[in-house]
Amino acid sequence: MRSALPGLLLLLALPAGAQIYKYLDANGNPVFSSQPPEGVAAEKIELPAPSIVAPQPPSQPEAAKPKTQEPSGEIRYTRLELTGIADGESLRANNGSFSVEVTIEPKLRPGHSLRLLLDGQPYGQPGRSTHLELVNLDRGEHSLEVEVLADERSLQKSAPLLFTLQRVHVGR
Repeated sequence: MRSALPGLLLLLALPAGAQIYKYLDANGNPVFSSQPPEGVAAEKIELPAPSIVAPQPPSQPEAAKPKTQEPSGEIRYTRLELTGIADGESLRANNGSFSVEVTIEPKLRPGHSLRLLLDGQPYGQPGRSTHLELVNLDRGEHSLEVEVLADERSLQKSAPLLFTLQRVHVGR
């Protein structure tokens, strides 16, 4: 079967190299043929060389693209940000409790964890959850950041998110 395949492919390629003839039929219409007609003046048509387009190399899938690396050799996350409240927003939370989400791309790698920073200080325990709860915060202006940790070492921080927390004040 293997020896027949090259022969078949060669037979299929023969028509591509065939000669083309042009002549006029009895009604004066042009006719193109691979065989010159008998008794009729036929013109041999010279075809230009076929255009050859080189194939484009396949693009790399998103997962195979090289990761952004720091000079230290650590791989950086392309997106690390807090969502759920807008930067500069006033937030009403009468009990001082609310939650924020972490958007991180690519996904958090094994061995890495997230830690919330409130006013520049660690808040809560590091973990892998992208849903972070803040409880009983004092009213006033605050900043929030999230950082990626490998063991206890900080690899990357998000941009700070500034907000004002509004709580009901009960004067005594």
